[in-house]
Amino acid sequence: MPLDPQAAAQLRLQETLGLPPIQEQTPEQVRQAAEEAASTMTGPAADVLVEDSQIAGIAVRIFEPHGASELPVLIWFHGGGWVLGSVRTHDRPCRALAHRAHCRVVSVDYRLAPEHRFPAALEDAWAVTGAVLAESRPVAVGGDSSGGNLAAVVALRARDRGLPLRLQILIYPVTDCDFNRPSYLAYASGYGLTRDGMRWFWRQYLGEQPWDHPEACPLRAPIVSGVAPALVMVCEYDPLHDEGLAYADRLREAGVEVEVVEQKGMIHGFFRFRNGGEIDRTFLAYDQCAAALRKTLF
Repeated sequence: MPLDPQAAAQLRLQETLGLPPIQEQTPEQVRQAAEEAASTMTGPAADVLVEDSQIAGIAVRIFEPHGASELPVLIWFHGGGWVLGSVRTHDRPCRALAHRAHCRVVSVDYRLAPEHRFPAALEDAWAVTGAVLAESRPVAVGGDSSGGNLAAVVALRARDRGLPLRLQILIYPVTDCDFNRPSYLAYASGYGLTRDGMRWFWRQYLGEQPWDHPEACPLRAPIVSGVAPALVMVCEYDPLHDEGLAYADRLREAGVEVEVVEQKGMIHGFFRFRNGGEIDRTFLAYDQCAAALRKTLF
């Protein structure tokens, strides 16, 4: 279907900012831009309890509905190509998920590349997940983009260690490093996330390490059976569209319960408010995630 009008408006808004392409900036510059954008985002934010804390020595931000106790937990890994993003840039979606699913959300401030390359972010994600699972309450993991990558790999690790995850929520996840898939070629530029930008993110994250490591590319994991059920959400106008569907297909073929949500007409990054604007489809996506969480965690 045609590009969603609200998504198109967001792309035009980004153009007015006049920022150079990500691959022409330094990690510090792209981080600063992301943090500044988060500070100017408008729109309703869910009223939940918020606490900055640490779990397993890793900084986290915890979101809880008012008047609740002993809640199941969603552990969230933010997107940003493993280079940028924080608990601050993803504060609003985590608030929304805690409110709509009536669960505790633990947002992980994992280490960023290139200062801390693979597997540093994954080790932080796993440390928090292992500590929360030890509390013996229902646990799901989730993330958007590179955060979806971390969630998928954490789900594989949990399976290998016999730890019971209830659900993995993968929002337009990075699952592979193949830049020649049809969606990479069709949406290489002009839709926010670009093919060249993704190459840059991968260079920052892996450096000289093999890019096809199965804990960097979960699509290349030898065995994906036995992992937690998955909600996989992909966007039509997104370079990562095809690899997200490919991972969902691989899970399903391995006997994993999978729900696929295709966001027609939508662009990468819509799960967050973008530079002061709103996209109605974002709120629908929150509801779809919340429904999956209530179904599996309660």
